[in-house]
Amino acid sequence: MSSLAAERELSRSDPSFGGSLVYLLMNLPMGVVAFALLVSFISLGVGTLVVWLGVAVLALVVLAVRGAARMERARVYALLDRYIDLPYLPLPAGSQSLRWKARLKDRSTWRDLSYFFLLFPLGIIEFVLVTAFWSTSLGLAGLPIYYRFLPNGEYRFPTWEVPWFTVDSTVSALPWAALGVLCVALSVALTKALAGAHARLAKALLGPTHAQRRRLEDSWDGVPTMSTVNG
Repeated sequence: MSSLAAERELSRSDPSFGGSLVYLLMNLPMGVVAFALLVSFISLGVGTLVVWLGVAVLALVVLAVRGAARMERARVYALLDRYIDLPYLPLPAGSQSLRWKARLKDRSTWRDLSYFFLLFPLGIIEFVLVTAFWSTSLGLAGLPIYYRFLPNGEYRFPTWEVPWFTVDSTVSALPWAALGVLCVALSVALTKALAGAHARLAKALLGPTHAQRRRLEDSWDGVPTMSTVNG
């Protein structure tokens, strides 16, 4: 980890509310696209292996997944202020076959793939929780304003035919508005907690493990510096 990244890790605070909300709402459409593309291209690649076209398709999937993982690390950093180191070992010098073997043996490639498969179900859960909490919170908080624009100027819960309670005046709406304000505070905390949990998952899958970090450090220790070369 670079010194800048280390300083950010030591001084980091909770992710911002705005960044957390945008990040969580983006996860569902991104998860749908990622899942659909992965299933389609992997199925195409496996199905055409007998004519060798599948090898090229699956190779494209590997490169695309590693590239998408880089963009996802940047998205986590931009919206959640969480820096994730690159986990990939330097590719060996030599033929393309050796370089491809290194990519396929690198566990980070398969962890990247796992992350994008998980992004779809996680995006659904996060989207449902965020929209449900925020729609309920804002609906209750704004009840003193919009109840008068409903049919007959009143709000009935849970149904019009069988109401458990009726709001037909500002006074009767105020307790529910107070509850809505409390729910807004809870929704803010939930949004930031969900984003923080997702950031930890992203770091676990898209970042280097302790063993990989040691291997990366060993690989870079073996790279000659300019002073060594010039000396």
